[in-house]
Amino acid sequence: MHLPAYPVRVAGDALASRGILSGDILIADAATPPAPGKVAVVMLAGDVLVAQLAWRNGQWQLLSGRAGTEPLTVEGDDAEIWAVITGLVRTQV
Repeated sequence: MHLPAYPVRVAGDALASRGILSGDILIADAATPPAPGKVAVVMLAGDVLVAQLAWRNGQWQLLSGRAGTEPLTVEGDDAEIWAVITGLVRTQV
């Protein structure tokens, strides 16, 4: 059974400049359509990534929050946008 919404725990700091920190739990919704500017869960060449989406030259691109990082293009059979992030849970003790 495929659930339309599920939690994803963030590992790493690539989106810290966008307020998404390592250890945060994101709510990923597969029923929400991708749109430019949204953050999404993407399978790219066998790796699961969380990145901001951009639409350029008729293709989806993934933007990192790290300065100097080139966008990655989502294309071909090795790439798929799985879900759009619709929420964030952060707990601190």
